[in-house]
Amino acid sequence: MPQPSPLTLPVSPASLAASGRRVIEIEARALDALAARLDGSFSAACQAILAGQGRVVCTGMGKSGHVARKIAATLASTGTPAFYVHPGEAGHGDLGMITDADVVLALSYSGESDEVLMLLPVLKRQGNTVIAMTGRPQSTLARESDLHLDVSVPAEACPLDLAPTSSTTASLAMGDALAVALLDARGFTADDFARSHPAGSLGRRLLLHITDVMHAGDDVPRVDVGATLSQALVEMSRKRLGMTAVVDGDGRLAGLFTDGDLRRTLDNPALDVRTARIAEVMTRQPKTIGADQLAVEAARLMETHKISGLIVVDDEQRPVGALNIHDLLRARVV
Repeated sequence: MPQPSPLTLPVSPASLAASGRRVIEIEARALDALAARLDGSFSAACQAILAGQGRVVCTGMGKSGHVARKIAATLASTGTPAFYVHPGEAGHGDLGMITDADVVLALSYSGESDEVLMLLPVLKRQGNTVIAMTGRPQSTLARESDLHLDVSVPAEACPLDLAPTSSTTASLAMGDALAVALLDARGFTADDFARSHPAGSLGRRLLLHITDVMHAGDDVPRVDVGATLSQALVEMSRKRLGMTAVVDGDGRLAGLFTDGDLRRTLDNPALDVRTARIAEVMTRQPKTIGADQLAVEAARLMETHKISGLIVVDDEQRPVGALNIHDLLRARVV
């Protein structure tokens, strides 16, 4: 295997950065041209996929194959069942994975990949809708497919104009455009997304509700509005959440007392902490949250208002739970 030749001259950081910047600028121009070229063929491709009774089968060789794998993964995670089939393996038995109800998305920038073209007669005989994604509208694949998505680019970002760079970026962007347009058309929601990502951080953020992470029942710190500050401190120490709810005679939330309130109370020389009542030092109308809300909403509320704990209330403003930032950290919501 040939080895890369060693550098004979030092390369300046500025020239390396300039080279990288040039690549990004060339690819950005390619994407601008792609966006301007999006037309009825794109809409027809979306409609064909929406009308399909099966899945989207993505295929392609080499770099186009890598892009096809990513497009299949993005489609599958956004509400459009999809998978990747290697065109070389398809000719040796994997064609059996493709049913007549499936839509085939075939990628080849040249539009002349032998392995992809070999599949066309079988797919046509089976009745599959074939959507081609190429950089050459006059290529064999473009002409023989039912629909064509033009991902041609003015130039590759590679200075030799050989390595697929701008062309693979354009193909990836076209795949993302398909996936998001289909997501919008299907009315795909955040809950739908979470159901296909249950093991990841996205799933945790979207699936976990307050009830999954809050302390409930006897673990909720609370004192009566007529309690002393000393009684409130004992309750806070017992429940170890750095706060306590203060409730009125009907059990409704009247206020909240936190570690921060305690520090402010100790800084007040006019207040005798030995005789003070909790009603004198509590925070009235504290921020609260409902038990049916997402845990990520609690994290957002804490971050916005610079607080570290929340009381969970029901529709009648009665405390039913409590949680702090450590509960969200343990649940890996933040």
